[in-house]
Amino acid sequence: MQISSRFTIAVHVLIVIEAFHRDYKTTSEFIASSVNVNPVVIRRVLQQLKKAGIVEVQRGTGGASLARAPEEITLLDVYQAVDSVNKGQLFHFHENPNPDCPVGRNIHNIMDARLESIQQAMEAEMQSVTIRDVMNDAYQYIE
Repeated sequence: MQISSRFTIAVHVLIVIEAFHRDYKTTSEFIASSVNVNPVVIRRVLQQLKKAGIVEVQRGTGGASLARAPEEITLLDVYQAVDSVNKGQLFHFHENPNPDCPVGRNIHNIMDARLESIQQAMEAEMQSVTIRDVMNDAYQYIE
């Protein structure tokens, strides 16, 4: 199971906004030209980020800006804002394990705690990385 591409698109959006907002209006069309997707996709992601308090969006051609400082926005904030996984669960079990099989009947007992631990570790790592950290990496390529 993969995390939805909305997460990487959202991070890309935030980098574009932070990198270019001083020189350009960061409209959905402008951002979409960098992400190479339809502006409708960008507008949907921007709305999710806006709802989470990560960006501010001016209607029309006003463009988007960060609502908080880049060092105050973590990758976990972005991940949670764009609902990258279904129901907050990174791992999704197959629907019908065989209840007559001792493994199938107990697969949740076997795996649930481990998978929860893995997800918590991933989220803790995402919490430790800010958009400022990502921007610092980005500047070596875009300046």
